[in-house]
Amino acid sequence: MEYRSATSLLGVPLVHIAIGPPGDGRSRRGIASGWIAIGDVAFGVLFAAGGLAFGGISFGGLSLGLLSLGGLAIGLAGIGGLAVGLVAVGGAAFGWHLAFGGFAIAHDLAGGGYASADRLMFAPGALPPWSAIPHHEFLWTDAALLILLAGAMLAVVAAVHFRRKP
Repeated sequence: MEYRSATSLLGVPLVHIAIGPPGDGRSRRGIASGWIAIGDVAFGVLFAAGGLAFGGISFGGLSLGLLSLGGLAIGLAGIGGLAVGLVAVGGAAFGWHLAFGGFAIAHDLAGGGYASADRLMFAPGALPPWSAIPHHEFLWTDAALLILLAGAMLAVVAAVHFRRKP
């Protein structure tokens, strides 16, 4: 099954859904690329969902993006069975600023079944988590980094889209 919206922005379709049918006995993967992508393998600038999902907000078995949710989630914020990111929440969570989960390791702040970090949440004498989360001012360099990441995601999606164009 495949659906590609007629509307496109910067040469990339607004919505692309591609799911490979198992009907004829051959295994064929549906690769979707668009601003919103849903497929067996999905490359989405804003949103991606699939077995392998790469995008701004990604949801899948293996997801990579700014906000990633999935079995293996890697991103600025990762939520999943195994989560990796600046902020990570999951069964096993590895974060830079914050990690929370059954097994949580972070540089700054961690909490959960086993936690290792400079500061621990819920430890005797610890500050409440809403006031103990380390943060800094939003700087112009942060905005430049976000723009660079969004541009990189757009470039990957466009490259996949134009390479697969029929």
